Amino acid sequence: MNITKRRVAFVAALVISVLAIVIVCGLAGCSSCSRSVKSMSSDFSGGINRTVTLYDNTGKEIKSWHGKIDLESNDQEVFFDLNGKRVIIQGGVVVSEED
Repeated sequence: MNITKRRVAFVAALVISVLAIVIVCGLAGCSSCSRSVKSMSSDFSGGINRTVTLYDNTGKEIKSWHGKIDLESNDQEVFFDLNGKRVIIQGGVVVSEED
């Protein structure tokens, strides 16, 4: 019975090790995985230091925000929190640059 428990523990450790190697190799090699990791770290840390600039349709700057920002968007708007305030942008052209 003791040998059976050891075999089960060995197989479980082997499976976990193989899965860990596959995950690390998969995340290290593809750019979409790198973007996903950066996105998750942004979610957990409250955002990335960036400058968000809003332009009108002619290219004139309307307003600019700078700080640790985690951008979110849907089909109609871009929104983020900055200094405890929610900023919602509907329309216009939004450009986000990482600092």
